[in-house]
Amino acid sequence: MLKKEIIKNIIYIGLILTFACITTYKIYTRFQTTRDVDYNSKSLDVVYHDNGNKISLEKVTPMTDSVGISTKGYGVSVKNNLTVPIKYKIKIIDDSDLEKENEYDVIPKEEIKVSIKEGKKINKIYYLNELEDGILLDSELNALENVDIVIRLWIQKDSTIPLTTDMEYHGIIQVIENENESVAKTK
Repeated sequence: MLKKEIIKNIIYIGLILTFACITTYKIYTRFQTTRDVDYNSKSLDVVYHDNGNKISLEKVTPMTDSVGISTKGYGVSVKNNLTVPIKYKIKIIDDSDLEKENEYDVIPKEEIKVSIKEGKKINKIYYLNELEDGILLDSELNALENVDIVIRLWIQKDSTIPLTTDMEYHGIIQVIENENESVAKTK
């Protein structure tokens, strides 16, 4: 009789654990797929985390570089699917469609600082207007290599823009293969 109770309890515990594992997996994959926006080309897989490929600065708050690089960043993962190295670029272009829809004043690019951190390398900091054709990074991935990139925007410390202004900046992050200059397409 005691043996039957033990077996029955083991079966119940097993069913509860199985249900918990399946439910946890389903919840995790649901949130993961809604959080990431995937793009790919013939040789690169690109994942824009959290906000997709949109980048924005919606509040004029001047800050130092050390504070700027500690703000929340925009994450991008790039993976080389080929067995040979491939060159790629990260580019920021203006989101002029959003500007037309919402009719706001644009923060001047000479007031905006942008940083990029590629993997474990140190942050590179630029003024947004210094970027030639919007190219923030020109790099290479080894065969089957994956790299995580973080991009941040902030207003330079010595900005003359009034803090009460309604100015904004909205851009789009693009990952481009150097060979054919084509933007990674949606999967």
